Amino acid sequence: MTKRVLVLGGRGHVGQGVIADLLPHTETTITITGRTAASRQELQNYPDNRVQFLALDLADQEGLRQAIAAHDLVIHCAGPFRYRDVSILKTCIEHQVNYIDVSDDRAFTKTALQLREAAQQAGVTALINTGVFPGISNSLARQGVEQLDQVQEIHLSYAVGGSGGAGPAVLQTTFLTIQHPFPVWVNGQWQTVKPYTDRQVIQFPAPFGKTGVYWFDMPESFTLVESFPAQTVTVKFGTIPDLYNHLTWIMANGLPAPMLQNVQVIQFLSTVSRAMTSVTDRFSGIGVALRADLTGQKDGKPTHYWATFTYPSAALATGLGAGLIAQFILSGHLSKPGVWPVEQALPTELFAQAMKSREININYELETIS
Repeated sequence: MTKRVLVLGGRGHVGQGVIADLLPHTETTITITGRTAASRQELQNYPDNRVQFLALDLADQEGLRQAIAAHDLVIHCAGPFRYRDVSILKTCIEHQVNYIDVSDDRAFTKTALQLREAAQQAGVTALINTGVFPGISNSLARQGVEQLDQVQEIHLSYAVGGSGGAGPAVLQTTFLTIQHPFPVWVNGQWQTVKPYTDRQVIQFPAPFGKTGVYWFDMPESFTLVESFPAQTVTVKFGTIPDLYNHLTWIMANGLPAPMLQNVQVIQFLSTVSRAMTSVTDRFSGIGVALRADLTGQKDGKPTHYWATFTYPSAALATGLGAGLIAQFILSGHLSKPGVWPVEQALPTELFAQAMKSREININYELETIS
């Protein structure tokens, strides 16, 4: 029997990336939701009868409940997740429907993980943070941990070209993330850092090259601490061109806090940023680069493991990260009742298989530290 997938927020940039990955890698039928009826152009984009549209406002609790109950898997792409609660996940558990989201918010993640026991009792497999970062980045970290006998430090660095091909919701998330100091795990204890500080210059693969990255509040900052016995977990983010890094630093460290906490200000900044990146995207590109650096012990010797991932569109890479997990849940290869971050549920073997089938090369190396 053909599986049915409900993609909430499927008409957005990330949702479109999820669908672009699902169509060639699964045989599922897909329902795309949006607040209004689909346009003629949208209908023409999907002549395949595997795709249908459903006008659904997420505030319509009864309509949402009925839609979830009629599907085998829900993929939640309707951010920003800073503004979302976990009611959709709760409804999936209630109706025994598997769940995936592309969340990237610390508070949302912590609340979702509290539903693990309820999901286990219902037999529901729920994976959160399944995009590119977090998501694919978490799998790079797990792969590195498995290459070492003992892990000491996990350092994840992310770079995005311009807008990354994303829409307003993702740009809003950036400004929401730089509002408050946040805890990080350094030398075996929690410390508080300011967002967008402690710049480091990281060498990414071509065409990205060297770019600055900064402390950035992401849920993998604490899920990786819970998953692996590392003494330090560092997660940093930067943009290309570097001008945007300096502008973001000014907003994070120079603007009065109440301004960044004002919804209208956030929307205004997102609109201005979208206008700027629409110009600079032409030469910066909209791709994404990830680099994982892990240090520890291998065969009794100090060892450094590094891995890199690149993709020409950050939005499509986010969709790919969710799509590969959907593929394995739908096929039955990934079944782990509960609520999990990616690194606690997706085996490295399946991750490698997904990358190979999508012709994506993960470069990595394990080297002894002299």
